[in-house]
Amino acid sequence: MAEPLLLDVGIVNVAFGERVKVVRPVNLYGCELGDDCFVGPFVEIQNDVIIGARTRVQSHVFICELVTVGADCFISHGAMFINDRMSNGKPAFGARETWGRTVLGDRVIVGTNATILPVTICADVMIGAGSVVTQDITKPGIYAGNPARFRRALPKKSS
Repeated sequence: MAEPLLLDVGIVNVAFGERVKVVRPVNLYGCELGDDCFVGPFVEIQNDVIIGARTRVQSHVFICELVTVGADCFISHGAMFINDRMSNGKPAFGARETWGRTVLGDRVIVGTNATILPVTICADVMIGAGSVVTQDITKPGIYAGNPARFRRALPKKSS
């Protein structure tokens, strides 16, 4: 019986802001975490990802390459970010030039088990649990479903 090639990543080449909290085990490599971020266990954040200040990334989240997350965001358990739309009908292994970027504005909440394709999401958006975001979101509000669609405005903040 053959022995597998075992690869360990852990935390490699990460730029940490001040007061960042990380709960192991995690795979963080080639990314940047802003001040006061929190990263829960069983999270993978890949190369060329930027996470803004005060953002929380809960357990079991996968954030692939080419994702930028704004400040004061909340990424709930099991959320997945995808950079390959498989436009050739199959995964584009190593064909990074065909991958798309994802950008989340400030104060975006991504619900549990949501999937975010290569899109831009403006500030002040809530994505419902289990939703699949397939197109850019340019208007603040609550979005849910597969594909995610505008449902209603966010509640007004009391002063």
